[in-house]
Amino acid sequence: MDELDRSIIEILQKDGRGSNARIARAVGVSEGTVRRRLRRITQDGVVKIIAVPNLDKMGYSTAALIGLQTAPGKLDSVAEALASLKEAHYVAITTGAFDIFTWVGMTSTEDLGNFLRKKIGAIPGVTRTETFVNLNIMKRTYGLVL
Repeated sequence: MDELDRSIIEILQKDGRGSNARIARAVGVSEGTVRRRLRRITQDGVVKIIAVPNLDKMGYSTAALIGLQTAPGKLDSVAEALASLKEAHYVAITTGAFDIFTWVGMTSTEDLGNFLRKKIGAIPGVTRTETFVNLNIMKRTYGLVL
């Protein structure tokens, strides 16, 4: 991956629907070059171009980060169980006080409570959770600074 690839990715991070022609003009190469580069970086799994919904605008007004501690030997099975839940938008095995963090978006605090009790609470190996409800999101990005 070189500087041209990084420039193409940076443009796509701002507008994933940007045309190859517009990207080519912005980076100073031909449209064919952009098309070939995009095909290579997507086939190699460097980037995946997707639609990212704004959960607030879709009625999911309650967002929360949930820290989970797991029983010894249960980390992977708990993480896999969380990853299989449609409500879990992000699941990461971590270091520190929590073994796993998951981020969820819910339509209400009542739905969040039900999710915690009925779905998280039903996963074998979860020993403790702590839920951090978002009050306000000050910054939301989906990519790295390249």
